[in-house]
Amino acid sequence: MAEPQSNNLLDPVAISRGESLGLLARSIVEGYRVGEHRSPFHGFAIEFAQHREYTIGDDTRHLDWKVLGRTDRYYIKQYEQDTNMTVHFLLDGSESMNYGSEKITKLHYAKALSACLAYLVLLQRDSVALNVFDTETREHIPRTDNIGKIHHIMNRLAAFEATQKTSLGTAMADLAKTVKSRGIVMVFSDLFDDEEGFMRGLQQLRFIGHEVVVFQVLDQYELEFPLTGRVEFIGLEGNPTLELNPADIRKSYLKEMEAMCLRVRRACEQSKCHYVLANSKVPLAEIISGYLVARQSNGVVGVSGGKPA
Repeated sequence: MAEPQSNNLLDPVAISRGESLGLLARSIVEGYRVGEHRSPFHGFAIEFAQHREYTIGDDTRHLDWKVLGRTDRYYIKQYEQDTNMTVHFLLDGSESMNYGSEKITKLHYAKALSACLAYLVLLQRDSVALNVFDTETREHIPRTDNIGKIHHIMNRLAAFEATQKTSLGTAMADLAKTVKSRGIVMVFSDLFDDEEGFMRGLQQLRFIGHEVVVFQVLDQYELEFPLTGRVEFIGLEGNPTLELNPADIRKSYLKEMEAMCLRVRRACEQSKCHYVLANSKVPLAEIISGYLVARQSNGVVGVSGGKPA
């Protein structure tokens, strides 16, 4: 199946809805210029944070004269410094992502989902970085806050073809080693991989302070298994081809799929990460706006865009 062109990756409805909602960091981030998100560094910006005792060399404009009048001691007002955020997009480019029961494969859906979110981040003058991986990183676009770069990002995404196995845990661990400044990491994958490696990757990213959002991208047929008759299942990522009657395995398959999604969701909850089940048949606008609305609710960690709930 020919991969759709890059100009099909941006969904105007998804962009319109997402723009009205915005994407703010829910935890402290470390940026490189003044922006809209809470920074761990203290400066003299907008919101008061605390006092500290005056030392020689401090700017006297920030002295708290009321405290001086009450205590006869010199204190400096400190404020929280706002910063921009960087969103790191980690996209699964392994062969299993090539599956699609209709016109759109999971890979194209994940590309479009990440492209729309990247555009929204750039639109609010924040930064994005992109990594497409299988067993290793195959495509890397360094951090940029230039919205004009969205065309370059889309072209790189559209041109990528998935042919290899995957190692999501390795990709997450590599990102944790190379990106030390706290930001947001968005993972787009079907998560058909070593679950323990994925969970270790979550913990590593959270340990150094990244906020993590996991979009589990699955096809409707993978979620509902509506196949009938004698079907040939073509193995991906080294798995053998099998000819089976779906009715014979439907019950056990659905049970295993539901259990896998539940394990992933619980792992995200335990690591205080957001989890989104993205059914590739659901319009992008629904997935993106649904997540952004839920994100604004304190404590939300899970959003479902299709079965299992």
